Amino acid sequence: MSKTRTAAELDQEAAVRRLMEDYYREGKPPWDTEVTPPELVALVEGPAALTPGRALELGCGTGTNAVYLARHGWRVAAVDLIDRAVRRAREKADAAGVDVTVLCADATRLDEAGVPGPYDLFFDLSCYCGIPAHRRDGYVTGLTRRAAPGALLLMFGYAPEAFDDPISGVTADELRARFTGWRLVEVTPGTNDVPTAWFTLRRDAAAAM
Repeated sequence: MSKTRTAAELDQEAAVRRLMEDYYREGKPPWDTEVTPPELVALVEGPAALTPGRALELGCGTGTNAVYLARHGWRVAAVDLIDRAVRRAREKADAAGVDVTVLCADATRLDEAGVPGPYDLFFDLSCYCGIPAHRRDGYVTGLTRRAAPGALLLMFGYAPEAFDDPISGVTADELRARFTGWRLVEVTPGTNDVPTAWFTLRRDAAAAM
């Protein structure tokens, strides 16, 4: 398959970037609540809490969840596509007095981002579900290369029917097909006004390099 991107694919990538930039330019994006979701809190503080290790957040926005993880003993790196979001995330980490490496980078091109890994935990709050389909394999490849054996990915995503556009949305079937070497271990419906879900995937230890 040719790696040359078509004009339509380039237009999709540009449209996503413009939309994200507009949200941050105009104020707080609707997904950036500044409240860490209970699903992540359960992993970090619940009865079966993960042992703190290295974490990477994809599409970190203004850094609320990256700061939360760092406060709970994780060594955190975080990436976001938008400069304004990255600046706010760095300011938030500085104000909280925690060490978070925040990079302006494309989650589908992690090889260019300077985030070598390996990581024990990946967190994605509606990043993957907004990536154009032709870039999603790049996202998977980047995570897989940086995943420690048994690493966990906690992902929140909108269903394809949630919005009337040709890009957004993710399903359990897609994740099973695209995330080779990972197991989809849990799917929990979201509580939003439109169809959403939380997906938990685990990197197979035997498949990890």
